[in-house]
Amino acid sequence: MEIHYKIIGVLLIALAFVHVIFPKYFKWKDELKSLSLINQEIMKVHTFFIALVVFLIGLLCLTSSSELIHTALGKKISLGFGIFWSFRLLTQFFGYSSELWKGKKMETAIHIIFSLFWAYLSLIFLKVYFL
Repeated sequence: MEIHYKIIGVLLIALAFVHVIFPKYFKWKDELKSLSLINQEIMKVHTFFIALVVFLIGLLCLTSSSELIHTALGKKISLGFGIFWSFRLLTQFFGYSSELWKGKKMETAIHIIFSLFWAYLSLIFLKVYFL
């Protein structure tokens, strides 16, 4: 199971760094102009903190996989991660409109890849807690 935590750690750290390209990729300079300054700043600040949390979860998985798997506190943290990523998986289907990806090859591929990724994270973290 530790190998899964190491893999998850690397993937989450990579995902955290992908957040750096969000402003340019999603054209926030133009797209967010219509928002008030507070809403523009919330988008930027929340994206930063989401990336930071994802990075720290990844770092924890990479450096402390044994503790997360074999200790009572680690199992509780894993349960929390499992719940968190399970909700992220549900959000993939119920929080985003299917209009964003249906009929679009690249977007559909990304939707499927991330759905599988959120399911993998949920499964591994919950499995550690319940087994």
